[in-house]
Amino acid sequence: MAITLSESAAAHVSNFIAKRGKGLGIRLGVKTSGCSGMAYKLEFVDVENPDDLFFESHGLRVYTDEKSLSYIDGTELDYVKEGLNEGFKFNNPNVKNECGCGESFNV
Repeated sequence: MAITLSESAAAHVSNFIAKRGKGLGIRLGVKTSGCSGMAYKLEFVDVENPDDLFFESHGLRVYTDEKSLSYIDGTELDYVKEGLNEGFKFNNPNVKNECGCGESFNV
């Protein structure tokens, strides 16, 4: 079981944590949403929760909860630039279907 960051994503997150001046890492989770059923949630972690699970990747901690891990185990979080657009890309091997807009997924 693991969640990883690409080098590009790790550099981007590290820069944001440095600008914020605080942060233990990032939290990746899922919530019920969208037309395909699930959507990703991504936020900074300033305080660990007692039930947090975490993985080390490129010197950063990626936190999640046990429920979310069943949907995102094996996911690599990447940061990509495509033309004028840039943002996080979730390479999740568990996804069976995604909605047309890319906002939600189904496993």
